[in-house]
Amino acid sequence: MTYTPETPRVDADPDVATVTAIGRLTEALETIEIARGHLYAFHQLTGTADFAVGDAIDMLRDAGHPEFAERLERELLGRNVLPGRWTFQVVEDYEDTYYEPFRALERQGRELTGGMRHLHEAALKRKRRSHGISGHEARPDEPAAG
Repeated sequence: MTYTPETPRVDADPDVATVTAIGRLTEALETIEIARGHLYAFHQLTGTADFAVGDAIDMLRDAGHPEFAERLERELLGRNVLPGRWTFQVVEDYEDTYYEPFRALERQGRELTGGMRHLHEAALKRKRRSHGISGHEARPDEPAAG
């Protein structure tokens, strides 16, 4: 069930303390999603840099600097970013070791709120929106105020 600001409350609704705690857990997951995005950026940027090093190696050879080009090729091109790991392995380890268990536990925690997400935000929207004013509709399918 998707909870909206207009969903009527029932006796089985979770208590405020539970909603607040699960909201905090979901907020933590949102932070982890941002961290994961940065990890993917690290992965892509490192790969882009490695290909640029390859280009520099070719350019240095063409410019008459084969010894330095060979050193770059031997010592830097394709180098591990951590012992035994390229960035894709760092991403995979992060996802398997931390991200997936975090997501699963957050999903399990939402069972305490009937599986509904963003209850805290829905309550804020219910409290803060101006009823009957355009741009303050409860749901996307609600007609805009005229």
